[in-house]
Amino acid sequence: MLQSYAIIGLMLLTAAVMGSSLLIVGRLIRPSNPNPTKLGVYESGVPQVSPPRARYTPRFYVVALLFVIFDIEAIFLYPWAVAFDALGLYGYIQAIVFISLLLAGLAYEWKKGALEWV
Repeated sequence: MLQSYAIIGLMLLTAAVMGSSLLIVGRLIRPSNPNPTKLGVYESGVPQVSPPRARYTPRFYVVALLFVIFDIEAIFLYPWAVAFDALGLYGYIQAIVFISLLLAGLAYEWKKGALEWV
């Protein structure tokens, strides 16, 4: 049993030594010529025209939150689908109630205009 842990420890030690040595060798052999042009902000060849910390509208966060909610819905429905035969009618009704609540929330958000990008 201790031999298994020794192998894992040896692999971790090898990874740490190899990673450290590659970083050190890279620092020793690469050229270092900093200047203001190289250190400036550069993205896709477009010069920066707005501040880097631009504010997002609240709609962005609402859409992100809706995505997370409906992604979690899929996570909760997967175990239900796997155990569908064992749950019977009670499990089916529970799933219908769950999906109905989520659809009601989606309809509410759609009606309020949270899904509009303009």
